[in-house]
Amino acid sequence: MKFIGIIPARYQSTRFPGKPLALIGNKPMIQWVYENIAKAVDETWVATDDERILKAVENFGGKAIETLSTHQSGTDRCAEAARKIGKNHDFDVVINVQGDEPFIQAEQIELLKSCFSTDADIATLIKKIDSTEELFNPNRPKVVTDKWQNALYFSRSPIPFVRGAEKENWVSVQPFWAHIGMYAYKKEVLQKIAKLNQGALEKSESLEQLRWLENGYKIKTAVTEHQSIGIDTPEDLIQALQLLRNNTVF
Repeated sequence: MKFIGIIPARYQSTRFPGKPLALIGNKPMIQWVYENIAKAVDETWVATDDERILKAVENFGGKAIETLSTHQSGTDRCAEAARKIGKNHDFDVVINVQGDEPFIQAEQIELLKSCFSTDADIATLIKKIDSTEELFNPNRPKVVTDKWQNALYFSRSPIPFVRGAEKENWVSVQPFWAHIGMYAYKKEVLQKIAKLNQGALEKSESLEQLRWLENGYKIKTAVTEHQSIGIDTPEDLIQALQLLRNNTVF
């Protein structure tokens, strides 16, 4: 199978405008993401609605494609980019990594790719939860899977509920899994899910992947040991720079 990486990146951000172009070391953030993904896929593209990001990618020798400014999610932006790229390039699977994940590991991309040795429609990563604080953090989505590691449900609540145990002991008596928000989709599946309407589960939890489950798509999961480091605010960038100085991200 042929795998391509698409990085949806927009300039406008409520908490951190222009973050794809923020410098980490001597490179813009988007370049870090691009180069790390490129280690594990056949082609890498940035999908953006902003000319500044487009030019920055071209300046470091990367490939970029312009997309509409009206997309509500990175998946929708990836779908448009994949349609345009597919006119001149052949591929089977699209790997979607957000433009604010500069320290993504090539190993994580390989895990996503491995999911397509089965009949997966979509693949994503999960990581074992080790602390009560993480388990009960609503900003850290959780997932339960079947015995084949297909996702059964995603939630901002701790799932499953552990009956008969104190909440502070849950992580010691039951394995819990956090969702790492990067995806891979079969080419044709990506186009189909981009046309789906928002469902009741997604509206309730504000988790896009529930729309796909609600419509019968299979989401295969793979376990990663690496913590995702997303940069949402200028404060996150300061922490990322510290990690880089301490050489603790690679």
